[in-house]
Amino acid sequence: MTEKYDFDKEINRRNTGSLKWDVPDGELPMWVADMDFETAPAVRQALERRVAHGVFGYSVLPDAWYQAYQRWWESRHGLHIEKDWLIFCTGVIPALSTAVRKFTTPGEKILIQTPVYNIFFNSIINNGRFVVESPLAYDGHRYSIDWRDLEEKLSDPQVSMMILCNPHNPVGNIWDQDVLERIGELCCKYHVIVFSDEIHCDLTAPGKEYVPFAKVSETCRQISVTAIAPTKAFNIAGLQTAAVMVPDELLRHRMWRALNTDEVAEPNAFAVDVTVAAFEEGAGWLDALREYIQENKKIVKEYIQQEIPQIGIGSLDVTYLLWLDCSALTDNAERLSAYLRKKAGLYLSEGNIFGGNGAQFLRLNTATGRKNILEGLKRLKQGVESWCMED
Repeated sequence: MTEKYDFDKEINRRNTGSLKWDVPDGELPMWVADMDFETAPAVRQALERRVAHGVFGYSVLPDAWYQAYQRWWESRHGLHIEKDWLIFCTGVIPALSTAVRKFTTPGEKILIQTPVYNIFFNSIINNGRFVVESPLAYDGHRYSIDWRDLEEKLSDPQVSMMILCNPHNPVGNIWDQDVLERIGELCCKYHVIVFSDEIHCDLTAPGKEYVPFAKVSETCRQISVTAIAPTKAFNIAGLQTAAVMVPDELLRHRMWRALNTDEVAEPNAFAVDVTVAAFEEGAGWLDALREYIQENKKIVKEYIQQEIPQIGIGSLDVTYLLWLDCSALTDNAERLSAYLRKKAGLYLSEGNIFGGNGAQFLRLNTATGRKNILEGLKRLKQGVESWCMED
């Protein structure tokens, strides 16, 4: 399926202003969540057409933008979205920070399920709110929800919002309908608004499907704001285009006002075109990408099991990010990450930043060419062997 697209094509991203790749010579960065692949041909063609026009003034949202989201979520994820439910925003995190400011007040508490995407912490703390962690339960292989802890934390009257990561980065869980329904019921019971970050939803493993939070029940639909975007799946995060989907009329109005107040509700000259191209013409490319990434993940898992048995490996169900259990090596992944970077030139994300039990984990990005995957594994093995000798 992948022969139509060359995901092994080597693209030099150094000295291009890349957050991921502008690192010292000799280092192999496999940390931050962006991909080393060219985006879908349809997206590149849409950009080329837009650039050829030569005028980049203020943009409006045509019906095609709304229809692209509606058709994609209906056909790919079985969720019917009304046009009025969609609001443009420049990104999922800008939308999240706006929601934090609009739906909570300074000093209130916002619940997150850790380990989780580290920027959630920033959006809460930087806006003068308090983080409440409900750590996920870990059995040595997979994560699940500690329902007793979750309800206890949600019952605090000062907890006014929950940020749901659906699917969950970095642990790789696809939350099923029953789990999401129970979360919705608890949040409704304790008057907690749910902000559901679903940016990774299109990067499930072949044959796997995620469940949109707003699809689960009327309760979930009425208490939630959902952030969605083509940016993660199509590797176009730098183009700043996303949407929030808010079925409840009152919540939607408040969110619309807040996004406009924060001035993050207007598209740049390329945001509409790339979104429409991705969702209307990019399905074949995305399916090929998912196959390629899944093979990368399998290669990583098999190599680690055979060559670095000190490391455990988490779910392969979703995202191109693998959660590596290094608890047999350390309880301070920040130190291990720094060691691997210095000793082996391998740059991974330290799990400490994700909260929960993340201090025993590293996060590895598999969205790169096979050559880099194999080189990264070799460096990981060398680094771990050296660590074990010195520790």
